Amino acid sequence: MVSGKVKSKGIKQKRNEFFWGWLFILPTMIGLVVLNIIPIFQTIYQSFFKTGAFGKGNIFIGFDNYKKMIADENVWQALINTFKYAIIEVPFSIAIAIVLAVLLNRKILGRTVYRTIYFLPMVAAPAAVAMVWRWLYNSEFGLLNHMLNSIGLKSVNWISSPNFTFISIAAVGIWSVIGYNLVLFLAGLQEIPRDYYEASEIDGANGIKQFFAITLPLISPTMFFVTITRIIGAMQVFDSIFMMMDRTNPAFPKTQSLVYLFYKYSFIESNKGYGSAIVMLLLLVIMIITVIQVQYQKKWVNYN
Repeated sequence: MVSGKVKSKGIKQKRNEFFWGWLFILPTMIGLVVLNIIPIFQTIYQSFFKTGAFGKGNIFIGFDNYKKMIADENVWQALINTFKYAIIEVPFSIAIAIVLAVLLNRKILGRTVYRTIYFLPMVAAPAAVAMVWRWLYNSEFGLLNHMLNSIGLKSVNWISSPNFTFISIAAVGIWSVIGYNLVLFLAGLQEIPRDYYEASEIDGANGIKQFFAITLPLISPTMFFVTITRIIGAMQVFDSIFMMMDRTNPAFPKTQSLVYLFYKYSFIESNKGYGSAIVMLLLLVIMIITVIQVQYQKKWVNYN
């Protein structure tokens, strides 16, 4: 009798846990479906259509948008530009954030203030950040060229020269995301037991050896997460390019990204079908990169 009551109570408790568990994640699930899953299928559907005259109606054209995209040099140039941006932004933002996280994880005066300062760019509006950096990069009145001129160096066309434009835009991206990466790495560092460092000090290991033998291996899961999210974010760069680059800028064709092309065709030229096809190319590229990362993570990520 008692056994039956205990069993019944256990079943009831499991049902309650199941109910409340799904109830708590329901808002997130609804947001994921409404804001992510449904738009993906709508975009796939839209990519097989061409917007009608004056932006009204859709005309089914099958795979014509994809055929046009394959033959479009602007699309492939934008893909190259997107890769260039990601190659510059992702490694540097991660490397700098790791070094800063290690330094700020120690007991130093004003540690909380430094953490806040580094995170401030994350809460600033992207448009405001881009406009401030645009003035800093100004070839005639910008602070950077003023500093170069003060030490006898020539001014640099930071955002109008094809040789510097992508580096300049990537620098803004690096500066903007360091705070986000820093917070994640700090969380990972605080999970590392101090015993490991104390034992290594007894064995005579200095700070550099500890960093490569203890810190990096033990925060590799955090590095894996940050790398995936930062590559996805970098491949979707748009704000800084849109706000900092004029359409008449001679370096603009070498800087526009796939997301900018999507914006251009979908909202300026009202060709949402072609814009959707470009987005599907970006989605495919991101998925391939993510799958490769997941497959090879076992070779460098330490979960022990």
